[in-house]
Amino acid sequence: MANLYLTEQNSVLRKTGDRLIVQKKDEILLDVQCHKIDAVLIFGNVQFTTQAVHELFEHGIEMAILSRRGRLIGQITSPATKNITLRIQQFGKYTDNEFRLKLSIAIVTGKINNSLKVIRHFSYNHPDIDLKSETAALKTSLENVKSANRIDQLLGLEGGAAKTYFKAFGKMILGEFNFTDRNKRPPTDPVNAILSLSYTMIFNEISSLLDGLGFDPYLGYFHSVDYGRASLAADLIEEFRAPIADRFTLNLINNRIVGQEDFYTNPKGAGVYLKREALKRYFTEYETMLNHEFIHPKTKENTTFRKCFRLQAENLASTIQNDSLYIPFVLEI
Repeated sequence: MANLYLTEQNSVLRKTGDRLIVQKKDEILLDVQCHKIDAVLIFGNVQFTTQAVHELFEHGIEMAILSRRGRLIGQITSPATKNITLRIQQFGKYTDNEFRLKLSIAIVTGKINNSLKVIRHFSYNHPDIDLKSETAALKTSLENVKSANRIDQLLGLEGGAAKTYFKAFGKMILGEFNFTDRNKRPPTDPVNAILSLSYTMIFNEISSLLDGLGFDPYLGYFHSVDYGRASLAADLIEEFRAPIADRFTLNLINNRIVGQEDFYTNPKGAGVYLKREALKRYFTEYETMLNHEFIHPKTKENTTFRKCFRLQAENLASTIQNDSLYIPFVLEI
């Protein structure tokens, strides 16, 4: 199954029988059976009927409401039975500083390892581009992470490693685009626009998944509790940033799937964003990437990135409930 992305402005999501239709005036743009959908994501001015929402609830399908530029506004979920036992244990572990530190070290270790994997893979295909200093610096960061004894220390190490990594990432951008540093809220160039959108898409999926499994997505361990932020989703996304979002961004840009003409600057303020037609192309590529099958590095079974989100969430639940060691996802590339 896959996500349904609705971007056609002034269209309407309706239901007929057990099917969903997207209609604009008298034209049917889409007709799909509910059992083929995991989630519905609505971007901008797309309307939906109460009957359509009822149908989504009956099939356990979540709906996310986003701005045209991809900012999450809110989510509509079915009041399914929640795993209250897991939530009690999740909150209990929050007061266990040793547990929080151990888990946070695993999260940051996974993130830096995946960053190194992306750099090494790129270097193998582009030996003419020198990434040795960034690789060495990230290896040093990795060693320092292992001996960290405070979460605030880890946050500093993670921030420094990210800065080093994005210096290397800029060298991996080929062709017509430039990338000098990571910026957001809003992104000020096309590369950052794709990165921000990709992080948002993955973050939304993980947050919804955590909620569905019975977690409280707002109580994290590495990222501090902050009003309105799904901190646990912020924890879990870290290991997926480089192997999914960053590699996906490099693929779109370096293979010229998107070009300068596919972006526009917000006329009402700062920020660079994908145009509507390019956004549709982006979602097609995004779904292809998330559902591409590969061998899981640990289980050695066929999997997809979307399945890995669930596997890691289930691993996190086991870590909380059984005091087992959390093993972050590290892609073999």
